[in-house]
Amino acid sequence: MKIIDLSKPIKNNKQDPWFMKVKIKHKPHKKAKWLIRFLGLPFKLFPKGFSGWADDTIQKMGVHSTTHIDAPWHYSPTTNGKKSKTIDEIPLEWCFGEGIVIDMKHKPDFEVITVKDIKTYLSKNKLALRENMIVLIKTGRDKFNGTKDFHKKGTGMSAEATEWLIDQGIKIMGIDAWGWDLPLPYLIKKAKETNDPELFWEAHLVGKNKEYCHMEQLVNLDALPLSGFKVAVFPLKIVGASAAPARVVAMLD
Repeated sequence: MKIIDLSKPIKNNKQDPWFMKVKIKHKPHKKAKWLIRFLGLPFKLFPKGFSGWADDTIQKMGVHSTTHIDAPWHYSPTTNGKKSKTIDEIPLEWCFGEGIVIDMKHKPDFEVITVKDIKTYLSKNKLALRENMIVLIKTGRDKFNGTKDFHKKGTGMSAEATEWLIDQGIKIMGIDAWGWDLPLPYLIKKAKETNDPELFWEAHLVGKNKEYCHMEQLVNLDALPLSGFKVAVFPLKIVGASAAPARVVAMLD
């Protein structure tokens, strides 16, 4: 079996905007020596060659800062009139399944992905969606991941395309762009220009009525075939959270 990592590295990156900053403190082995001594073990009883243990502290990292999966709670406090699931309430059965890549790299920045785009792609490549598949939208914008303009570039999903995928039995979907919708700064600008209150975050807000989860900031989708692989996307079990970082991987026989 070949395993392909679809998750970005979690590390300090000076280029990330403030809302994506990650800060990790790495503690060297020698610091633990003094902690162990303080806890009561004399140096003479340290195992031979033992220099202490390494340790690390995540000092700052939002649940949406890196490759992650959003829970329905992120989109709305209720889904179809019932309390939305937080990330610890997502059924694990949703998080492992047959994968399929929808290649939308041809879509220019700020042009939304439509139902027609997806249907045309599936027909052209003789692919079919099946219930509980994990759908990966490839835009190629992961090449900007780690740059200061990552969140300002790319295409994104329309509300109609998101709803259509859910109606095909898809519970988990993901994208290699910063967000699932068109870029946030662009949406704010267009909503103000058009005075249209339905424009902002339209794809996310499908989750008010139909339950689903999506991943953001995937990487390496170019390394995958169009189909014929499994995807695992198990989030950290953060109680009550709107999302969680996940080590997303694809498995090919």
